[in-house]
Amino acid sequence: MAVEELQSIIKRCQILEEQDFKEEDFGLFQLAGQRCIDEGHIEQLLEIIQNEKNKVIINNMGWNLVGPVVRCLLWNKEDEKRKHYFLMLDLLVKLCNPKELLLGLLELIEEPSGKQISQIILLLLQPLQTVIQKLCNNKAYSVGLALSTLWSQLSLLPVPYSKEQIQTDDYGLCQCCKALIEFTKPFVEEVINDKENSVESENEKLKDELLKFCFKSLKCPLLTAQFFEQSKEAGNDPLRCFASEIIGFLSAIGHPFPKMIFNHGRKKKTWDYLEFEEEEDKQLADSMASLAYLVFVQGISIDQLPMVLRTEESVFSKGVDLLENGLLRIEDNSLLHQYLEIKSFLTVPQGLVKVMTLCPIETLRKKSLAMLQLYINKLDSQGKYTLFRCLLNTSNHSGVEAFIIQNIKNQIDVSLKKTHDNKWFTGPQLISLLDLVLFLPEGAETDLLQNSDRIMASLNLLRYLVIKDNEKDNQTGLWTELGKIENNFLKPLHTGLNMSKAHYEAEIKNSQENSQDVQKSKDLCSVTVGGEEIPNMPPEMQLKVLHSALFTFDLIESVLARVEELIEIKTKSTPEENIGIK
Repeated sequence: MAVEELQSIIKRCQILEEQDFKEEDFGLFQLAGQRCIDEGHIEQLLEIIQNEKNKVIINNMGWNLVGPVVRCLLWNKEDEKRKHYFLMLDLLVKLCNPKELLLGLLELIEEPSGKQISQIILLLLQPLQTVIQKLCNNKAYSVGLALSTLWSQLSLLPVPYSKEQIQTDDYGLCQCCKALIEFTKPFVEEVINDKENSVESENEKLKDELLKFCFKSLKCPLLTAQFFEQSKEAGNDPLRCFASEIIGFLSAIGHPFPKMIFNHGRKKKTWDYLEFEEEEDKQLADSMASLAYLVFVQGISIDQLPMVLRTEESVFSKGVDLLENGLLRIEDNSLLHQYLEIKSFLTVPQGLVKVMTLCPIETLRKKSLAMLQLYINKLDSQGKYTLFRCLLNTSNHSGVEAFIIQNIKNQIDVSLKKTHDNKWFTGPQLISLLDLVLFLPEGAETDLLQNSDRIMASLNLLRYLVIKDNEKDNQTGLWTELGKIENNFLKPLHTGLNMSKAHYEAEIKNSQENSQDVQKSKDLCSVTVGGEEIPNMPPEMQLKVLHSALFTFDLIESVLARVEELIEIKTKSTPEENIGIK
């Protein structure tokens, strides 16, 4: 009955011109065609679609059958007629109006939720690609519309965070990422290869849409994705492969990541023609951060860096490896201090500090830190003392200074445990070194937040000295110099903490009072801290930054209070009581 009804509709339409088809004809064709599918008359329907006499009708009306066919493929996974459904879908993609098909396919992709999202995307990506390639006009717009729709659906899927979740891929995100790359490749190749044959403005528009897609992908799923260790397994990591392809797309369309990263933040960017919508523009910073992480931390496509940077990286890496090889041949504490009088011996640790603090490659920074520690271990006591003084005076980096102060503490501990005296980390020599540690460079006006690592290390060292060295023994000379330490370090630190906490508490209050106005205007706001503006960011993010600073001050204040408590106990207690303090 359904087949006869469909044939009757087609017979009536065959005598009409294409422009004479009525809306009623489309509706009747769709209903009759769907009934044929529902009743299982697939082979007869295929014959009707393939009949040359029905070419014009199928071109105009056949796209209405795509939805029912796709639903059959999704619901009837064990159906023996699946091969006929696939054949029908291929025929409809080949014969129907591509513009109508495009909209129909995208509507189908937008329908599902949960695990069905990946199922329908994997099913329709190839047909969607074929349809877009058939379009003659506004291809860039169609590519952008398709990529935006696909990304919007994929962004609803949970990103796997463990190796097991990546391997099982329950929601199909990893499969979709792989398929999405294959979907996008022809359009990237079109930008590369068809510059002479395509209208320049259309080519730029296509690049625009591809760039938007790459930025979106860098934020989701790649910003929250976890990656396998950089080993043999890395090649089997689908999200790492997706990241590598996205970075490759950027380079292929004329936006290699070195150019993008180095231009980010400038007023004039290299993609001036690209007009992000307001929300997309706000997300650009996240995308750029994700890109930098993928390259510099995960090492994905790092070979795209300019040759001068890659050359420096290679030289640094080989230099650090060579240094390690040499140091491992030397016994600890055996490298004489006189060697530091040779310029090249002193420039080695200074060079390591530069790599530790300035190199963009995380693995090299970590390796340089380990090599600096190894270098310190090889020096004799006077050599360690000399190097510590040098680096405290020249590093200008709170983290490096904290690292050196921790090493000073370790050497004091070794000296106090030895039966023979070590004059370099006890007595007058140590006091001279502590003068570089237990002070605030600008007194109470010192930026406590910027110097927090150094200050915490200094307080911990002072706490250790108070606990380990009794006032009667005074091996370190601490108790003789306590008044100077209080004036140069403890009292200014108290004042600085009070000033800093008051300032940040006022900024928090001000930020909270203004947050409603900012939300209404949807503007970013700025806060001035320590004479400098915190970069523009949403109010909630600024509050997190300000609260984090207060937490740091509270931590410093807590350790400071404990140090002063121990000093008071030690100066008032008897020698017997001191024995119980640990």
